[in-house]
Amino acid sequence: MSTVTVPAQVPSVAEDCEQLRKAFSGWGTNEEIIISILAHRNAAQRKSIRQTYAETYEEDLLKALDKELTNDFERVVKLWTFDPAERDAFLANEATKKWTSSNQVLVEIACARSPQELLLARQAYHARFKKSLEEDVAHHTTGDFRKLLVPLVSSYRYDGDEVNMTLAKTEAKILHDNISKKAYSHEDLIRILATRSKAQINTTLNHYKNEFGQAINKDLKADPKDEFLSILRATVKCLTYPEKYFEKVLRLAINKRGTDEGGLTRVVVTRAEVDMQVIKEVFYKRNTVPLDHAIAKDTRGDYEKMLLALTGHSNA
Repeated sequence: MSTVTVPAQVPSVAEDCEQLRKAFSGWGTNEEIIISILAHRNAAQRKSIRQTYAETYEEDLLKALDKELTNDFERVVKLWTFDPAERDAFLANEATKKWTSSNQVLVEIACARSPQELLLARQAYHARFKKSLEEDVAHHTTGDFRKLLVPLVSSYRYDGDEVNMTLAKTEAKILHDNISKKAYSHEDLIRILATRSKAQINTTLNHYKNEFGQAINKDLKADPKDEFLSILRATVKCLTYPEKYFEKVLRLAINKRGTDEGGLTRVVVTRAEVDMQVIKEVFYKRNTVPLDHAIAKDTRGDYEKMLLALTGHSNA
C-alpha cells in the first residue's frame, strides 16, 4: 500500500549522510541528490540518516534543509524527513494556531491514524512543545468544535475486530435520533464517534444505513455551509473510509484555481507509507486521471519531482 520505492541495495547511512552534506556544499544546492536519497528511504532509514547526520556534522538535518531549501519543496522535504509521530505533532500544532473550516488536520490525526499512532503523536507533542495536544486544542477551539475535538485527540480506542451487534443497533438509533433533532453536538453522538473502535463504528454506521435508509454523512449534509457539520463528516470519513477522505482532499487541492499546496503536501507525506496506493486507485476511479498526471499538471520543478517520487511515479 506504500508508494515509496526503496532501492534493493541501499547505501550505508554514513554514505547517505555524506552525499547529503555534499548536496548542501558549494554554490547552490543539489536538489536531485536530496530527492534521490530522502524520497527513496523508509521511515526507519530516514530516522537513522537524521541521527547519523547530527552525530557526524553536529547539525540537525532539518536545520540544514531549512537553510538550503525554499518554499513548497522545502516544506515537503522537511515534513517527509520528520519521524511520523513528530510530523503529526508538528502538523497538529500548526492546526491549533490557524484553525479554519478547511483545516481538518486535527481530525485526520485523531481519526485516520491507529490508536497507537495517535498516542505516539501525543507523546511527540509533549516532547516538542512542552504541553499536551489536548491542552492546546482546548485552548484554541470553542463551542461545538471544542466539544468534539478534545475527546477525539484524547482518545485511545480499542483496535481489534470484535464488535457488539446489539450495541451497534442501539447506538445507530442514538445517532439517528440526535441527527433528526439536529442535536449534532449531543454528548452521546460525540461519545460514540470519539470512543468506539473503528470496527464497532463501521458496524454501527452500516446498521444506520440499513435501518434508516441513508448513509450518516448524507444526513449530516443538512446545511452544506455549516462548518461543524463539515468537521463531523470528516470525522466519520476518516474513521471509516480514510482513502476516500484523502482522495477528496487531493482532488480539491488540485482542482482549485491555484493549487492548495498545503493540502497536497500534507496528504502525500502522511499517506505515502500508509495507503497511498489505494488512494491513487480511488483517485483514478473518481477522476479518470492518474494522480501523477494531475500532480504533474499542477506543480513544477523540484516540488513536483519530490511529490511524484513519493507517490511512486517511476520516472521520479
